[in-house]
Amino acid sequence: MANAPAEISSAHVELLRAAYAAFNARDIDAALALMTPDVAWPRAFKGGFVRGPEEVRAYWTEQWSEINPHVEPLSFHSEDAGRILVEVHQVVRDMAGTLFADDRVGHRFSIEQGLIKSMEVCSLP
Repeated sequence: MANAPAEISSAHVELLRAAYAAFNARDIDAALALMTPDVAWPRAFKGGFVRGPEEVRAYWTEQWSEINPHVEPLSFHSEDAGRILVEVHQVVRDMAGTLFADDRVGHRFSIEQGLIKSMEVCSLP
């Protein structure tokens, strides 16, 4: 039988909760302070990835001028290789307030030295 994934540390859960809170508050500096200098972040609505804090800043600035996303973490699950799968409730509206999406999706994080190293959007099991 394969080894079960390790428990998620409370520090990692708090790190991720802080990142979601900063994102929802549009506090880019607070969110970027929680990421490694070489963070890889998905361009969820555009495709591909951006790398590093300045590319994340540019992507979010562009994204928030086009859509108004709000993402709440619902649960945290430990995965192999130290990754953490976060089930989130994502509500996306256009800039006029019209509902664009209301879904539950997965965000898979890698954390390195107490900071977010990467995130990817994924299907929930």
